[in-house]
Amino acid sequence: MGSSSSSFAPKTIYLDVDGKVQKVVFSRHCSPCDIKELLCTSSNIPRTTAIMMVDPEGALVSMDPTMPTNSPNSLYKVVPLSTGQLGEKEDMFQNVLSQVAEQFSRAFRINELKTEVTNRLAMLEKRVELEGLKVVEIEKCKNDLKKLRDEMASRGGARVNCPCKYNFDDGKKVTPRRDVPNYPKYTLSQETVEALKKPTFDVWHWEHNEMLSCLEYMYHDLGLVKEFNMNPITLKRWLLAIQENYRNNPFHNFRHCFCVSQMMYGMINLCNLQEKLTLTDMGILMTAAVCHDLDHPGYNNTYQINARTELAVRYNDISPLENHHCAVAFQILSLPECNIFANVDPEAFKQIRQAIITLILATDMARHGEILDSFKQKVDNFDFTNEEHVTCLKMVMIKCCDISNEVRPTEVAEPWVDCLLEEYFMQSDREKSEGLPVAPFMDRDKVTKPTAQIGFIKFVLIPMFETVMKLFPQIEEIMVQPLRDSRDHYEELKQIDDAMTEKKKTESISLGGKKK
Repeated sequence: MGSSSSSFAPKTIYLDVDGKVQKVVFSRHCSPCDIKELLCTSSNIPRTTAIMMVDPEGALVSMDPTMPTNSPNSLYKVVPLSTGQLGEKEDMFQNVLSQVAEQFSRAFRINELKTEVTNRLAMLEKRVELEGLKVVEIEKCKNDLKKLRDEMASRGGARVNCPCKYNFDDGKKVTPRRDVPNYPKYTLSQETVEALKKPTFDVWHWEHNEMLSCLEYMYHDLGLVKEFNMNPITLKRWLLAIQENYRNNPFHNFRHCFCVSQMMYGMINLCNLQEKLTLTDMGILMTAAVCHDLDHPGYNNTYQINARTELAVRYNDISPLENHHCAVAFQILSLPECNIFANVDPEAFKQIRQAIITLILATDMARHGEILDSFKQKVDNFDFTNEEHVTCLKMVMIKCCDISNEVRPTEVAEPWVDCLLEEYFMQSDREKSEGLPVAPFMDRDKVTKPTAQIGFIKFVLIPMFETVMKLFPQIEEIMVQPLRDSRDHYEELKQIDDAMTEKKKTESISLGGKKK
């Protein structure tokens, strides 16, 4: 590539004017009219005279900035044309026109240019994939890609994809701020690989970059990258976009997303679903788990509806948050650089999209009874070849994973209770300040950790997991028994709390009696 100054250097040609050498210098930015005037003046010919310029062999030379330069040993000559000469030289002008047409043809070979640019783009994308860890190369490729896309847009009028924004709340970008692969590539130890498959996995020991690598590993390990012909770089970009579209809420954040997705991966392995479901089903389960709480604002559906928020108005009070999570998920997938399903047949993608939406909408706890009752009716005669049965199972599975914290060891599960209560208290404080109804289980003046958990574990978690256990008995020891243990743990804590409360009351009455 030449230096930037070369494009501004003047051009020099040499003319034969009455047997003398005449040097002519002009800017490369001159118009053909300017050059004609300059040639007439240099050759002592009136400016209004029609002229042509020929080389020593009589061939026409174009009178525009693209004319070839010559030397004092090979002089051009400017020849005035009379009306008669114009007729005689008609064939020469036809030759000129042919040359001009050929130049225009070369300049506007748009289809060939598009093909060339597309091929170069593909080559550069491949280079990014193969040399992803070489940061310098990545930056160079990114710059080249940008130049090529700009070139395509300017030459062919093609539309270049631009980052989308959704403005449901704060207009946050759905595209990742970081390009890939800017998060380090982690090599997972065999111990970690095995732990990932179990509900006992400790989700608190991992940084965001490590969680991204674990999610990436799950997609590869389940065969989803191969099944959907995903570009590994696109998978990385998609995961980055997912992470950046979870807010920093106390509970509904990216770590919760990872927690639910890891539990889904664990249940797939524990229940041997690879032998019972299709790879498409597993891709739907994993992707719905990853996307199920995207852009959660930290205030639940009850608040959205009572406060008449934009989301509640948009979705007519029908699962406003879950509908929003779906919308953000598919806005991210609509970006070519983040579309992990880009190589899936359009008809198949429609079915995948509908299935993911169905699962995310199933996470609305207002529908818990309806979904569990439907599953109970099918579980005793469950048929894995029945599409309705399988869909119902997938809905129950994402529900199990979404509220599965108490399945994990106490030291992993209990911090999640603190996070959830913090988010509840933020909402109830806001509801009080706005004069909205406050749910007792969210009121910091009424709820404790034991009272928050006992009813939820006894009447929501255990009945649901025990129903799933009918289909997959192997989960009893690893998933159902920990729930029973957790229930007992919180009941013991409640007894201690009640005893302390009773003791304080007794002491208060005793002190009151002494004062009298």
